[in-house]
Amino acid sequence: MVSERELDALAARVGERLHAAGRRLATAESCTAGWIAKAVTDIAGSSAWFECGYVTYSDAAKQRDLGVAGHTLAEFGAVSEQTAREMAGGALRVPGVSVAIAVTGIAGPDGGTPAKPVGTVWFCAAARLAAGASVLAERQQFPGDRVAVRGRAVRHALEMLLRLPLEGA
Repeated sequence: MVSERELDALAARVGERLHAAGRRLATAESCTAGWIAKAVTDIAGSSAWFECGYVTYSDAAKQRDLGVAGHTLAEFGAVSEQTAREMAGGALRVPGVSVAIAVTGIAGPDGGTPAKPVGTVWFCAAARLAAGASVLAERQQFPGDRVAVRGRAVRHALEMLLRLPLEGA
């Protein structure tokens, strides 16, 4: 189980890093349903580095709010690297945002398939750089019930933001 204290410490580190780099963050969340945005806005002063968050639980919301292509959802599904990448790209279109984190997965207890069992979560962290972009895309398989999967996904998303290159090409 992931503790609130652990998430607070990670979110504070993310904020310090983004603020020091002069970056602003947007979140694009599906299975975590705004928990990442909550974690970062629990940090005092987050308005200096957090811009906005999207909760796009349905495929229609992913398309409408983040510009995920219908053919991406049809071909690869909502829980896929391609969808996570397009969600992050959609969040990066927000004026003033230069860093995005996207999360899409199957928290359970139902909804899993043999190819994508419960606990499957795709992440994409992306930053706009002067010479292009920095992108990390990862798939994780988390054990546990719905709350455990979601908590682990939030922790992993914050950890990815700490690993995301913010400078260079």
